[in-house]
Amino acid sequence: MGNSLQEQLLKAGLVNEQKLKQTRSDKRKQVKQTGRQPTAEEQAARQAAERARAEKLARDRELNRQRQEEAARRAAENEIRQLIHTHRVVRDGGDLAYNFTDGTALKRLYVNKDQHARLVGGRLAIVRQDTFYELVPAEIAERVQARDASLVLVLNRARDEASTDDPYAEYQVPDDLMW
Repeated sequence: MGNSLQEQLLKAGLVNEQKLKQTRSDKRKQVKQTGRQPTAEEQAARQAAERARAEKLARDRELNRQRQEEAARRAAENEIRQLIHTHRVVRDGGDLAYNFTDGTALKRLYVNKDQHARLVGGRLAIVRQDTFYELVPAEIAERVQARDASLVLVLNRARDEASTDDPYAEYQVPDDLMW
């Protein structure tokens, strides 16, 4: 009695070959339509794969954001560098020393008399470009300062009115005072 029920019914003559094939195909279609339920292992593997895909997507987004920030930072640096380079004032033949501070270091820049007067008056400014110091008009220095304030080292502002609390307000310091 090792035969299946279908084979036994076929041998007994109760069903024919055509009916047997039809029953098998119907059963196969029914299993295919309902689908079999995934096992716990398959569900765990599917969830792990989904989690890994989500983590990879998050890492990719973060990496892309970092790359975009780096590109924007480089573009801003290049824009500032170009702005300073195109508007710098040539200081050939400077015989007057103008002293200023860069952080904690005291620096000296040689300028001519006209440039010195314009620096003191606030019409010129000193900005740092890489390892060099450049003279630029005050308007350009303000634009550079809006983008990166650490690059503008000297930008003298004109004082319109003296403070009423200042006891030394009546004693004006001369512009040509050298230190």
